[in-house]
Amino acid sequence: MGTSTEEAGPDAADDGQSGQGGQSGQGGQGGASGGAPAAGAAGEAAAPGETATVGDSEAIGGPGRAVTSAAVTAPVPAAGAAAAAAPEPVTPADSPAPPPATPPVSLSPSRAGDFMQCPLLYRFRVIDKLPEKPSPAATRGTVVHAVLERLFDAPAAQRTAGGARSMVPGEWEKLLAKRPELAGLFEDDPSGERLAAWLADAEALVERWFTLEDPTRLEPADRELYVETVLDSGLRLRGFIDRVDVAPTGEVRLVDYKTGKAPRPEYADGPLFQMKFYALVMWRLRGRVPRRLQLVYLGSGDVLTYDPTEADLRGVERKLLALWDAIQRATATGDWRPRRTKLCGWCDHQAVCPEFGGTPPPYPLPVPGPGRALPVEVSGAGQGRMGLV
Repeated sequence: MGTSTEEAGPDAADDGQSGQGGQSGQGGQGGASGGAPAAGAAGEAAAPGETATVGDSEAIGGPGRAVTSAAVTAPVPAAGAAAAAAPEPVTPADSPAPPPATPPVSLSPSRAGDFMQCPLLYRFRVIDKLPEKPSPAATRGTVVHAVLERLFDAPAAQRTAGGARSMVPGEWEKLLAKRPELAGLFEDDPSGERLAAWLADAEALVERWFTLEDPTRLEPADRELYVETVLDSGLRLRGFIDRVDVAPTGEVRLVDYKTGKAPRPEYADGPLFQMKFYALVMWRLRGRVPRRLQLVYLGSGDVLTYDPTEADLRGVERKLLALWDAIQRATATGDWRPRRTKLCGWCDHQAVCPEFGGTPPPYPLPVPGPGRALPVEVSGAGQGRMGLV
């Protein structure tokens, strides 16, 4: 599944950071590298007739909280999330050794967000690949995403709130079969009460979605779509889009489900940056700027929308190039600095973070000695290809 933003902290799922191509989920279509339309990619292409037919109330660019700048203008409830207690750190004694360290070769929205939040967190996740404990909130988000993806396998008339709720336990069991370690989330719950409450919360989120969108009037062109493209600079972008709707006129809407609450307007730039990242990739792949970006917040029952322009997406591309230059420089020098924020309370790596008195593990990649050139080709917009080492 793709990543989801949870009310209990930042997502930790890796949406394609490795150098290998990913694969779309049910009904998805792989993305092709470069500026050509997606073709011959992983997963199944949408069959003829699967292009979304959008009803009046679901029309792309229709009713919704239209946003005309990077700040959300519509009033939304405050997130209201209190700082959680610092999690118990994951140590090598708790988990198997991580896979060998490798330099980053691509950028996804989640990992871009990690670097902007805290460069050291990016290092721990992408280069050191330190283990992280699963959280109930993130796992619930994965289950909810699976339900909303697979609901569209059923005929339109059978896409009911009751039917969707009934899918939650089954999707949890499927996820548990794939990831047995998730059983540890409820190992101290012999009565099953916590698990039952957790499942009920997931069911409530699924049911709330039906108050925000009408699945009987939607036929998504793609669900859980893996996309990948390489910019002219050589930077490879990749990620998963929860849902792609295509109107009969050809206009495209990108939809992302969030199981947390909508942010206050002054904090909306982060989620919008993620959606603009996807819009940039789709523009490069298909040659058309998506008409609308839509964030569906199930935790608070809000729908936030943004209509991007070419100028917006060119600005996002410049920002990503600058971000990638900074990542490449840190990779080559080993200079990954922590940045303390309120989000540190949810981080699994406090035990090895200098901000909390810890010492990071030895840097696993080679660093050039004094007088030696950095093995990185740093480039900005309009310069040559970046060294994707």
